[in-house]
Amino acid sequence: MRRSMLFIPGNAPGLLINGNYLGADALIFDLEDAVAPEEKDAARILVRNTLKYMDFQGCETIVRINALDTEYWKADLEEVLKHKPDLIMLPKAGTEEEIRTADYFISELESKFGHMPGSVGIMALIETAKGLENAYAIAGASQRVMALFLGAEDLTADLRCQRTREGREIEYARSRLVSAARAAGIDAYDTPFTDVADDEGIRSDALSAKALGFSGKAAISPRHVSVINDVFSPCPDEVNYAYEVMEVITQAQMQGKGAVGLREKMIDAPIVARARQVIAMAEEMGAGR
Repeated sequence: MRRSMLFIPGNAPGLLINGNYLGADALIFDLEDAVAPEEKDAARILVRNTLKYMDFQGCETIVRINALDTEYWKADLEEVLKHKPDLIMLPKAGTEEEIRTADYFISELESKFGHMPGSVGIMALIETAKGLENAYAIAGASQRVMALFLGAEDLTADLRCQRTREGREIEYARSRLVSAARAAGIDAYDTPFTDVADDEGIRSDALSAKALGFSGKAAISPRHVSVINDVFSPCPDEVNYAYEVMEVITQAQMQGKGAVGLREKMIDAPIVARARQVIAMAEEMGAGR
């Protein structure tokens, strides 16, 4: 379950060691945009040691390495894969060939460090027009690719449009990304809302992302984590309705009925599938019956 993912700069030791107390389902240790070139070496060692010594108590660990067109990415992987984060976030993913290049190098390092082959996943960060157009190919380029992630700041710069609070400029990108991810059978995650002080804006933005089908949303501030978790968690009414759906479907099957209604609506396969998803999330959160 990744309702919320919190970016933490790789050169911020105070945040790194306290990350599992900030409420996010996953932590993204950032070696790319948050770290100046002269601090890259120190940051990757700091992130490596954080992975080695810290117990994140079920909080997933993700490392955003530098892009494949830089001199840093191999050194990033050499350091952080020693202590095996759950996922590597690959920035500016533009083609399936780039995914395969990263996959090959990760495989070599898994063998070198004695990790199970394929145990480290990839989250592809889609933040260019090329990446958006190739999103489905990127999603299916390797079995390591667990999710697509939308990076709206770089994408809007590439598209030469203004990034706004309302987000109309990324409506197509959001829909395209979700569709590509779901077609490939993987998750999709939404871009951070960058106005840290706008509490109303983050809730509205998260609700829009959820409505489009995103699995969760990233944050650049701990202040946004609780709102994101709330939006992407099923409410009690949703959970109760999901259990009702499964109960009436079970009864119908036992009675040999082909169709069943609930609350004056027909219950069909998509409704049952959504009910199962809600129940699975509720039970993972400890909120099931």
